[in-house]
Amino acid sequence: ELFPEASSGFSNHQRQTQSKEPYQNTTTATSTRTLRKGRAKASFQSEQRKEAALKAFLRLIFHGGFGVPSLIVSERSKLKEGIQEKGAMGVDYYKILQVDRNASDDDLKKAYRKLAMKWHPDKNPNNKKDAEARFKQISEAYEVLSDSQKRAVYDQYGEEGLKGQVPPPNAGGEMPSSFRFNPRNADDIFAEVFGGMGGGRGTRFPSAFFGDNIFGSYGEGGGSMHQSAPRKAAPIENNLHCSLEELYKGTTKKMKISREIVDASNKSMQVEEIINIDIKAGWKKGTKITFTEKGNEQPGIIPADLVFVIDEKPHRVFTRDGNDLVVSQKISLAEALTGYTAHLTTLDGRSLTIPVKNVIHPTYEEVVTGEGMPIPKDPPRRGNLRIKFSIRFPARLTSEQKAGIKKLFGA
Repeated sequence: ELFPEASSGFSNHQRQTQSKEPYQNTTTATSTRTLRKGRAKASFQSEQRKEAALKAFLRLIFHGGFGVPSLIVSERSKLKEGIQEKGAMGVDYYKILQVDRNASDDDLKKAYRKLAMKWHPDKNPNNKKDAEARFKQISEAYEVLSDSQKRAVYDQYGEEGLKGQVPPPNAGGEMPSSFRFNPRNADDIFAEVFGGMGGGRGTRFPSAFFGDNIFGSYGEGGGSMHQSAPRKAAPIENNLHCSLEELYKGTTKKMKISREIVDASNKSMQVEEIINIDIKAGWKKGTKITFTEKGNEQPGIIPADLVFVIDEKPHRVFTRDGNDLVVSQKISLAEALTGYTAHLTTLDGRSLTIPVKNVIHPTYEEVVTGEGMPIPKDPPRRGNLRIKFSIRFPARLTSEQKAGIKKLFGA
């Protein structure tokens, strides 16, 4: 039998009840009172047996005896595994925002902006359900970590403590229920971070904010608010003049910038900052170095990117043609015909001696392999050094000189 204790209890009760049947025919008062006492005692004993049987049944349930009880135990195991996967502290908000535990407020805001733009539901029309879940989780993580009190509670007690019965820091012995976190609406947080647009469920943004996808109302609660989206200011470009030597070897330039920022009270203030601009060997004219959101801050506007554009200063010896360096040498007609040796100093200070044994004509170039500019995508490799020649011809020749030349060339 599945429940031996329960079965035994119920069987004994049935037998005892049946064994009392003959007494029902007794007519004397004494016998009647005796019968009633016997039945009361039997009933009490029966209830005890029922209780014992129920306890036995419950023991089977919670020890996974069979069937449904096993399923219950299995589900309890799954729940336990889920808790272990989630972690004793619950959801890892730092991991969600992809920041370390020492992240500053600026780090948190940058991380939130990046992830919120990526996972906003209206930017993911083909995967909206998953995007909504991620977007909500990202917003919740930012809300907690950007608030010093919530972050302190979370760091000490984790997500479960944050949302459960845990006192806040320095609570002074208050009841544990004095602090409980309820996440805000994700749309409100998004609107607040991206320009203080007023928030509210049902907030709409124009298509320019997320490309071609027209922003619709996706939060609960509807609403007809139509707020202008935060726009990003146009990039600020500045030429960065570099010598050919700097572009040949690579360098770091320090640049002092002055810009306006908006403080917590929404007031503008002027600040100065020194930024380091790393210039890689081989970079060309037109290469852009971007410092994200280093422009002036204004309420409701995402700061502009600060962009430096490489510009080459003229060099007194070399000119640049892609990855090649080009130099021009003036030579006489006699040198062009009889041979010439070029002496050059490279951009990194080395001395080169290049003998030219071929006859040099006006379009001739002497190519020295590997003495050009570094190739940025493959730094060990370099372009070539190309030597061009400007031949000085005599303004006039005497009759004797002309005759001698004709004789020399057999004309």
